[in-house]
Amino acid sequence: EQLVESGGGSVQAGGSLRLSCAASGFTERIGCMGWFRQAPGREREGVATVDRIMRPGYADSVKGRFTISRDNANDTLYLKINSLKPEDTAMHYCAARLFSACSWVVGNFPFWGRGTQVTVSS
Repeated sequence: EQLVESGGGSVQAGGSLRLSCAASGFTERIGCMGWFRQAPGREREGVATVDRIMRPGYADSVKGRFTISRDNANDTLYLKINSLKPEDTAMHYCAARLFSACSWVVGNFPFWGRGTQVTVSS
C-alpha cells in the first residue's frame, strides 16, 4: 500500500496550489481519504476529508478556500488550495482508511504518505 503526494511548493500569499496524492496497492479497499497538515511545533491536524461516495468535509479554518476531490478511476486524491495564507505553511499529508466513514482523528488513518511541503510567504 502506498500514497505519494506531490504539488507542494513556495508561493506568495493569495496564490493557489493543487496537491495530488496517488494511491496504489490497495485502492479498491480504500474508504475515506483525507488531507492533514503539520506545521513546525504543532500537532498534525485534519483539513479535508472525502468518503468513497464523494462527500467532503472541511475544517472550519479552511472552509471556502480548500476543495478536496477524489478520482477513483485514477486512484488520485486532490486538494485545491486558494487564497493561501502564511498560516497555511506546513507539511501536507495524504491519508487513507479502509472504513467508509471519515474521521478527523489522526490515529484512525493507518495509511500515510510522506508529505509535500507548502510554504506561503507574506
